[in-house]
Formats: sequence, C-alpha cells, structure tokens
Amino acid sequence: MQSNEPAAVNLPLPTPGQRPALCVMVLGTSSGAGKSWVATALCAWYRAQGYKVAPFKAQNMSNNARVVSAPGGAWGEIGTAQYLQALAAGCAPDVRMNPLLLKPEADMRSQVVLLGRVSEELSALPWRGRSARVWPQIAEALDSLRADNDVVVIEGAGSPAEINLHASDVVNMRVARHCGAHCLLVSDIDRGGAFAHLYGTWALLPPEEQALIRGFVLNKFRGDASLLAPAPQMLQERTGVPTVATIPMQFQHGLPEEDGVFDDRGSGGGAGRAVHTTIAIIAYPRISNLDEFQPLLQVPGLRVVWARTPAQLAGADWIILPGSKATAADLAWMRSQGLDAAVAAHAAAGRQVLGICGGLQMLGEALIDLHGVDGNAAGLGLLPLTTLFAPDKTVLPASVQLPPLPGALAPLSGVQAQVYEIHHGQTSVRPDMVAAGSAVAEPVPGLLWHSPDGRIAGCYWHGLFENAEVLRALWGAEVPTLDSVFARMADGVQRWFAHQA
Repeated sequence: MQSNEPAAVNLPLPTPGQRPALCVMVLGTSSGAGKSWVATALCAWYRAQGYKVAPFKAQNMSNNARVVSAPGGAWGEIGTAQYLQALAAGCAPDVRMNPLLLKPEADMRSQVVLLGRVSEELSALPWRGRSARVWPQIAEALDSLRADNDVVVIEGAGSPAEINLHASDVVNMRVARHCGAHCLLVSDIDRGGAFAHLYGTWALLPPEEQALIRGFVLNKFRGDASLLAPAPQMLQERTGVPTVATIPMQFQHGLPEEDGVFDDRGSGGGAGRAVHTTIAIIAYPRISNLDEFQPLLQVPGLRVVWARTPAQLAGADWIILPGSKATAADLAWMRSQGLDAAVAAHAAAGRQVLGICGGLQMLGEALIDLHGVDGNAAGLGLLPLTTLFAPDKTVLPASVQLPPLPGALAPLSGVQAQVYEIHHGQTSVRPDMVAAGSAVAEPVPGLLWHSPDGRIAGCYWHGLFENAEVLRALWGAEVPTLDSVFARMADGVQRWFAHQA
C-alpha cells in the first residue's frame, strides 16, 4: 500500500489482504453507457492506490477477443474489454476474468467460449437453457478471483433491469447478489434521458437488488455541472441512492469503444494534422477484432475510413480486410455491395491491400469447408492461396520478428511485434497456380504471404497495429502508450468520484 492516503472518494476501499475481495460492480442503464470504460478506469485507480485488483465480466457478447492464459498451460479467449481491464489493473489476463464469451456468427447463432475454449455443446443450446448450465463455472471463476485479490471490479452487460431476461440473468444482478457487490449504475447523459433511465432501472429491480445500488454515475457529460441541480438531489430523495460521480465526455481517450459496439466515426487525420495517408477498413457485418485498429485513429496525419460501399474506398492508399467471424458470409456481402471489384481495382492500380485473418482468407482463390465450420466460397483471387477450414480453433499469442519485406511494407522489415492468432482456417499456397506462373512469397510459413512487390499481403497475425514499433516504422508515429492512458484514467477517477465539500 502507498503511505499517502488518497483524497476521500465516493468509492469503497478494501482492507488490504482481507479475503474474499471487495467487489465493485459497474452496471449500466443500457448498452453504450460506458460500463467497460468506467470499469477500466476503476481498475486503474484501485491499482494506483496499491491494491491487488482483477476485472471480471461473467458473460460478454463480442467478436473482439484476446488470447490469454488458461488452466494447464493452455491458451484461451476472453473479451477485449476484460483484457484491457486486466492490463489497467496491473495483473496477467486469464480466462477467469470473462468465463463466458459469446461470439456472434449470425443473427440467431453464436459460438460459445467457456473458460477460453469453444464449447460445441453449449453453442447448440438455447440461451435460457445455457444460462442455467454455466452459472456454476461463472460463480467458481469469480470466487477464485476474490480469493486472490483485494478488489474485483465487475462489469455488467446491457441493463440489469430487462424484465424479460431477469430470471435467466447470469451477468448482472445474480452476480451482484452472489458477491454482495457495491454496485454503481452508469447512464450516458449525452444521449438525454439519463435521470429517467437511472430511476426506471432502479425502480424495476426487486427491493433486495435495489439495496445493492450504492451510487449513480452520470457519464459523457458536456457543459456546466451546476445545471444538473436539482435532479441528483430529487433522484436521491426518490431512491435513497446518491449521484457519486459526473464524468466529462472523454474524446480520443485511447481505448476502443465499449466492447461489441461498432464505432464508425473513423478519423480525419489525427491531432489536426494534414492527411498524408488514408486507410479504408472494410466493415463487413461480422467483422471481428475491429478494436485492433484503434491505434490507427490516434496517428497524426492518418485518415481512417470504415468502408461499406465502393465509394468509401475512393482515394484510399491502403485497404484493409479485417478479421471476420463468418468469412464466407462476409465475402458474399462484399460481392453484393460491389466491394470485391473495388478492391481488385485498387490492387490493379498498384495500391496497398492487407488482409488479416479472415481478410487474408478472402484474398485467396477458395474457401473450402468440409466440416460445416464457416462455409465454402470462391475467394477474391488476389493471391494464389486456398484456405481449408477445420473444426479445431487456433488460439495462440506470439512474438514475431517481421522478415524482409518489399514495397510499402519494407519499413516493417526486422521489426519485433507482439501479436496473436484466433482462427479456424489453415491457408496454403496453390502449387498448380504457382507452376502456371502466379507468383507469391511466403516468408513466414502458414502465417504471412505477399505478392512479389508487396502491394498485396495477408497474415494471420492480429494486433500488429497495437505495437508502437509498427506504427513508428510505417508512419513515424508516436501514440499514447496504454500505461499513460491508464494513468490518466486513474487521475480522472480521483477527481470525478471526489466527495463534495
């Protein structure tokens, strides 16, 4: 513990070394209220006070995932939000922090990841039946974290007061009741209706759960906070719950938007600089790991466009085909939009095309699915590759030194990068096409391919752009480190949750 006591804040403080850990839970009046961001800030703040902290979210629905440690020396997946919260907390991310991850593959179907590994049995169950089955593992994971830490910062999902879902809930109030959590209810005041959302959410909860709501938080506020009066006082008179923090709107805070929420704002050049490079990222319906492009939004002079039409690709220097949770279906969507021809024209003009994971698979000649994993499809035909889908998923972290590369990729030669793999497919060169004259380089077998001039490239590595060395090599960019982002968030919590004199 630090010797200097922090200024009084509207947050509970644990007794160091006491077990089980204090649980502080961040609930929201809706998706997009800022639960993930607030939970991350609290992880950073408790860490800054010298406490041993871990994050937790019982169930996450997102195609944004990271590779973390799992029991027995294995590797597994958790939602990106909990991965970042673990970094903010200063602890090693592991599968206990997000025991259940749902990765949507279609509007009515999700892949279920339990404690880091895909469960075909759970994936086949209806949602309500699944909830009853997974609660023991969820409770065990939380109890295990509580045994190892001073504080566990818990994130809820959506709203805790959805009356159609409440009976089957395993992520909000059931978790809160299990650990007696000190619950904070967050509302996005920038959208309007915040006080009604707070009161309505509280009012729909049964009395024993209302008692767990210990503070209201107004998030994303712009303007003079004195103009909020007398609403917080009136709300407390009706509920007995004080408003414990008003958090200003945080622009360019350096973290991805709330997990699972697609942020299509892009960037206009970063830090007011003149645009020198435009990157268009194709935003297909089942895009995965879109959060890995967040650092690009912070690069001065770099314009990022999320593209859904050929017109949005016009003028781009780079086109990136990101990962996909449904590669064949997203490729069909691209064709329906005319994006396939637009990407081909871009490549023919000598401009850069980069495919990552599912995007790499699309660049090839064919997707072959003999096991019902993803689907069969003809590829874009920009590289002489074939992808064969397999039932087993590859989930691995890696440290790579990039090989010598040509063209626009040449600055990356020799750069060291921390990356990760999450994919079903295995990709290989088509020998018949190479024999017939199609040229392709495979400098890292099974992981990286490119055309001889480097203008078309694909890899299975996620997270390249999260490496400062990669951004520096390509664009000479310096972007805020995660540690600096977390420090700024911790300082903010100290101000936003301060007791009023």
